[in-house]
Amino acid sequence: MATMHDVANLAGVSLSTVSYALTGVRPVSEKTRARIQAAMDQLGYQRNAIARSLASRRTHILAMLFPAIERGLSGTALEFVTSAAETARERGYHLVLWPVNDQEGHETRELLQQGLADGALVMEVRLDDPRVALLHEVGTPFTLIGRTEDPDTLHYADIDFETTVRDALDHLTALGHRDIALLSHSRASLDAGYGPTVRVGAAFERYMTERGLSVVVRHCDESADAGRIATAGLAASHPRVTALMTMNDAATFGAMAELLERGKRIPDDMSVLSIVSSPRVGALSHPRLTTMSAPGTELGRLGVTSLIAQIEGTGATALHTLIPCRLDVQSTTGPARLPMNHTP
Repeated sequence: MATMHDVANLAGVSLSTVSYALTGVRPVSEKTRARIQAAMDQLGYQRNAIARSLASRRTHILAMLFPAIERGLSGTALEFVTSAAETARERGYHLVLWPVNDQEGHETRELLQQGLADGALVMEVRLDDPRVALLHEVGTPFTLIGRTEDPDTLHYADIDFETTVRDALDHLTALGHRDIALLSHSRASLDAGYGPTVRVGAAFERYMTERGLSVVVRHCDESADAGRIATAGLAASHPRVTALMTMNDAATFGAMAELLERGKRIPDDMSVLSIVSSPRVGALSHPRLTTMSAPGTELGRLGVTSLIAQIEGTGATALHTLIPCRLDVQSTTGPARLPMNHTP
């Protein structure tokens, strides 16, 4: 393996000149720099990443703070992560997942204070998120994929939940549905102020009320079994429901399984529309699930681009972007027919 000594000998310069050319600590003429580069190319010399980081005082590592990863990455979440990783790589950075939860703030502080990452991409954002104050305190640049309650001074890219819920309800009510229920994330996520749970619930209540329709919301954990249980309870308490809007990928599949086991036809007896999801997730079900597709690719790219701009000092204005989910009509939504507990 070629060394800096080998490069210096082939280029006919001192070892220190090679070091200066690589680190930029002292100026080197373009003619000398070109000779050094030619020697490096001929020898196949690879700069040591750690040495380069020490010289530039940058690691070229971006930390994605994703506390929910212990539950596993859903297909929808994976789109955010994949897009962010690809964008980082294109810009010469590496994206590393840090699955540290709110109860382990000391660990996050230690990781950041040790300078292991140049910046942080914050996922699973709460309305009052303690990570924001911590990142400010340690001076680490960051961008939110999500929003706090008052995000005006922060860099963020998020789903436009208001427009998403309105468009989803427009689709269902255009099909004649009036008794619509929302199956959302867990009650614990609501109590913790998790942005999507709070904002979707508020938008659903608002737009259902504006339409003069009853508001029915159920929360359940992120599992198929929880979706089954919630749907069984919904059938007992609100038998006239003919459409189910969901925001919980795992629970959605459990809900559909429960409906089918009860002899309900989808969408003839019950329509199911999954929001903040993706066509890839929808393709896993039979019949194929109608979704409001989350803009994971766009948000991941915007978040990383904004973060790198902060790190490199090239960002002129703060990122404040909201993107609605896109309706992908498949086989689980249709005209309203019979109430949920109807027996042919």
